[in-house]
Amino acid sequence: MIVVTGATGNVGRPLTQALAAAGEQVTAVSRHRGQVPDGVRHLSADLAEPALLAPALVGAKALFLLLSGNLHAPDARPTDIIDLAAASGVRRVVLLSSQGVATRPFGPSRVAMRGVEDALRNSGPDWAVLRPGGFASNALAWAESVRARGTVAAPFGDVGVPVVDPADIAAVAAACLLEDKHTGGVYELTGPEVITPRRQARAIAAALGSPVRFHELTRDEAKAGMARFVPIELADDTLDIISAPNPAELRISPDVERVLGRAPHSFDDWVARHVAAFR
Repeated sequence: MIVVTGATGNVGRPLTQALAAAGEQVTAVSRHRGQVPDGVRHLSADLAEPALLAPALVGAKALFLLLSGNLHAPDARPTDIIDLAAASGVRRVVLLSSQGVATRPFGPSRVAMRGVEDALRNSGPDWAVLRPGGFASNALAWAESVRARGTVAAPFGDVGVPVVDPADIAAVAAACLLEDKHTGGVYELTGPEVITPRRQARAIAAALGSPVRFHELTRDEAKAGMARFVPIELADDTLDIISAPNPAELRISPDVERVLGRAPHSFDDWVARHVAAFR
C-alpha cells in the first residue's frame, strides 16, 4: 500500500490516479475530504499533527510526502513525519522538495527544507527527492479575476522561469515510488521553456478565445496576497526567485524526460487541460 499526502491537490490528485491505475492499493491523505478514485481509501489528517498520520502508515510500503504551507513555518516539525514513517516500517519515501534548496540554499524556507531532505537521507527507508521549480498551476490564483474581469494580476510581468506542469511532477513521483532504480535520486523538475507571467496571460487568452488584460503588481502587493496562504518567509523566498531568477533557475532541466522518456508538458498544454477554470 502507498500513502499519498496532499492527495487532493494539484500534484497529489494525478499521482493518486496514476498509482490506482497501476493497480496499487492507495491511501489518500488530505486535510479535507476530496474526490479520490474508486477503491482508494481516504484519511482526513493535518500533517501539522504527525500522529494523525499513523493509522494511514500501518502496513504501508511507501509514502509520498508533500509539505503543506503550515509545515514551512518556523515552529513546524516536518521531520517528525519522516521519523513516524520509518518507525512504521515504510520502506520508501519520496519527498516533494523545492528547486530553491539548490539554487537559493540560504533562504530561510530553503534551509528548513534542506533539513528535511537531510533527515530523509538519514532515516533508513529508501528515498528519492523531487525539486520542482514554479508550478504551472499557480496560474489558478488568477482564475477568479479572469472570470470576473478578464484580468491577470502578477508581479514581474516580463521575468520568466520554466514553470512545470504538476502532472509531470506526479508522473515522476509515481515512477520513483514504483521503480527501484530511482532510489537515491534527486530530480530537478522544470517545464520545457522559460515563460513570463505576461506570456502566461496571453496563453490563457488564446485558450479562452477572448482578451485577457495583464496588470503588474508591486512586490509588496504580491507579498501581501501570498502571505494569506503561506508563511512570510516562504513568500519572500519565492518572490526573490521570480523577481530575479539566477542562471540555475532559468535552466531547462532534462530530468522529467530522463525519468519519463518524454518531454515535459508546456504551460500551453496545462492551460488547454484547465481552461474551464478560467471561463
